[in-house]
Amino acid sequence: MATADLSRKTGVIVGDDVLKLFKYAQKKNFAIPAINVTSSSTVVASLEAARDKKAPIILQMSQGGAAYFAGKGVANDKQQASIAGAVAGAQYIRSIASSYDIPVILHTDHCAKKLLPWLDGMMDADEKYFKEHGEPLFSSHMIDLSEEEVDWNIQTTAKYLKRAAPMKQWLEMEIGITGGEEDGVNNEDVDNNSLYTQPEDILNIYQTLSAISPYFSIAAGFGNVHGVYKPGNVKLHPELLSKHQAHVKENTGSKEDKPVFLVFHGGSGSTKSEYKEAISHGVVKVNLDTDLQYAYLTGIRDYVLKKKDFIMSQVGNPDGADKPNKKYFDPRVWVREGEKTMTARVQEGLVDFNTANQL
Repeated sequence: MATADLSRKTGVIVGDDVLKLFKYAQKKNFAIPAINVTSSSTVVASLEAARDKKAPIILQMSQGGAAYFAGKGVANDKQQASIAGAVAGAQYIRSIASSYDIPVILHTDHCAKKLLPWLDGMMDADEKYFKEHGEPLFSSHMIDLSEEEVDWNIQTTAKYLKRAAPMKQWLEMEIGITGGEEDGVNNEDVDNNSLYTQPEDILNIYQTLSAISPYFSIAAGFGNVHGVYKPGNVKLHPELLSKHQAHVKENTGSKEDKPVFLVFHGGSGSTKSEYKEAISHGVVKVNLDTDLQYAYLTGIRDYVLKKKDFIMSQVGNPDGADKPNKKYFDPRVWVREGEKTMTARVQEGLVDFNTANQL
């Protein structure tokens, strides 16, 4: 059972519990879906899916998603909305997660160079929370400097890991560009060779970061693309991940066959066989976003189309000119339909990644 060795078996987990859960995932050949959340509604849809499938879950906020959590009317010229929204979202998730009786990793998504003030602000909040509670507010963060020069990427990531290490906070980094477009970062026109990380880079990262802290993972490029594209347009090579593991094992003398905790970005639209192979090579986290955005929409879309004649006015529908329509246009009704379809798609991912029934 995934929670057997965890000191905290439900709610937001941190530090050694995150490390133990990822090690267990590698041992049992499963990965944990990382769900981009933007509201309390998407949070509970994800938690409900994980609870019902008896699985751990990762909830993460992107910079744009965090700003949305704060409200689109809040200025964000200095990342203030993204910082405030991320902190508010984290506090909400911490408050509600234990009600679902599953372990939850609280994470933030891609932080490019131009967004580093966002990460700085969140880590300020982490350190404040740590002083009060003995643990950081967030379980983990992601720093994504994959568009920058490799050495600068690694050394800057190391600087942030040094800041996170006293709190036993996890840090995810990316090397090798993920194609496509997400949250305002557009890599649709990058050279295909940039989508494939080299084993030497993985070794360099592993040696640099492991000297600082064991709490890190690497999102290595193996042809990944954000978004959903026509089948055949994206050429994934998850077998490359096996070469990364072997190279690190050989050059470090590690006793582990999979010494590196790997992350699969651009997961929406991938085949089940691609997921399965990537997980077999040490992937412990798979990002899902685009598929879930669409899934959330479908429930609301179908409800509106089905109930169109009951939501055109507050009073009056096919059952009578004086019939009230409040029970149809109440947001708790139609928003819930989006939650249901999103929950179903998260559950599908939990099955695909072998996360279901691990608790």
